[in-house]
Amino acid sequence: MAIRFDDIGNRLRAFRLGSGLSADEIAKKIGISRTALYRCEKGELAKIDTLEKLAELLDVSIPTLLGVGVEYVASAVSYFERTRQIEETAEHIVVLAGPISYLLASDNFDETLAEILRENIPDDLPERSLAVNQAADIMAVLKARKETFRVRQPGVVNLLSATEMDGFLRNGLVGRLDLSDDERSRRRRLAIAEAKHLADMMENEPIGVQIGIVPDTLPHTGFQVFRQPDRKVLTVSPFRLGAQPNVRVGVAMITSAPEALALHEKTVDDMWRRALKGTAAAKYMRALIRRHKD
Repeated sequence: MAIRFDDIGNRLRAFRLGSGLSADEIAKKIGISRTALYRCEKGELAKIDTLEKLAELLDVSIPTLLGVGVEYVASAVSYFERTRQIEETAEHIVVLAGPISYLLASDNFDETLAEILRENIPDDLPERSLAVNQAADIMAVLKARKETFRVRQPGVVNLLSATEMDGFLRNGLVGRLDLSDDERSRRRRLAIAEAKHLADMMENEPIGVQIGIVPDTLPHTGFQVFRQPDRKVLTVSPFRLGAQPNVRVGVAMITSAPEALALHEKTVDDMWRRALKGTAAAKYMRALIRRHKD
């Protein structure tokens, strides 16, 4: 597979954002100007030793920066930035990512999500302020993703687990469980509002959006398949948004390996055949909502 220099630049930007270091700090540490660093992020790599210094500073391997084999990403900020970059040219996206897919979430979800990401950070976490800043960085990247999605409107297939949706409605849109009873009630109402939003889309079937509810458990690790004009890209991620999110622990993987893509696409086909769709899915979702409203 040919090396794409624009992709190398994209990866450099993603890992820089995930490092928490500014462009000025990184440029100073490796002995180049900020302008030179930005040129690198545009794919204009002049020297291999610069790439080596960047890899060492950002704690990432040269093969990962080059996109050789599997790209490993241990930062949620870096992962969501890489996802945003891939979506810029994606024509079709298959999503399996817990009860809520961010791209299809309601406009009210963003404000609540920012609150949830903050409350999910333990009070006694070392360097908690850094984690709070990273949560803000994640929200900035996510909002840019949604803007791109609304402008480009790629096709989306979203698979949901009936089991996870039931738990989502039972627990509510929370970052932790030790909230007051009143707050838990408010968060359950927010979860119900998101479920209603999904049910409306299932019934109305917007152009290019397909949502299926699989009536059993799905894999707990989410994945997405992006179909671009010249290739397909698979992302497998432990990072989760929405109820009891995880944006601090785990390693995501990004690859275009044919075998990995084929196996995940087969999994999608199997689940899609079993999934409830359209009005049947909406009816099932509304029944879940009634169960948790009563």
